Amino acid sequence: MVKNKFVSDYQINTSRKIIFPYLSTASGLSQWFADDVSINEDRNYVFSYDGEDHIARIASIRSNQSIKFEYFDPNDPENKDNSYIEFKLDENELTQTLFLKITDYSDAYDDEEQESIWESLIMHLKEIIGG
Repeated sequence: MVKNKFVSDYQINTSRKIIFPYLSTASGLSQWFADDVSINEDRNYVFSYDGEDHIARIASIRSNQSIKFEYFDPNDPENKDNSYIEFKLDENELTQTLFLKITDYSDAYDDEEQESIWESLIMHLKEIIGG
């Protein structure tokens, strides 16, 4: 299937320590990102969207800085063309403004649809954290 890489930055008015749990924990992610998020017995994340489960593992994590989730098919764990989502926190040194950089590499949507989806998700996240 064709993949699309969507990258966008969003200004977040909060601290790294406040927002990072919303990006890296099952309970935090389930509040804004998916209908439900849990961790299974293999320590993989199970993201539920619209009644479907999607399995992901943490590919990389830097506390209070970034986390990358790689989705995979548990029936084909060696699949090399995995979708992923990466959340990265960048701070503008001059203004001390915090930005959340989203990289979403997934099945093809057009860029306008991806942008609309992410705008809605980030708006919801900002409502939760007050940022």
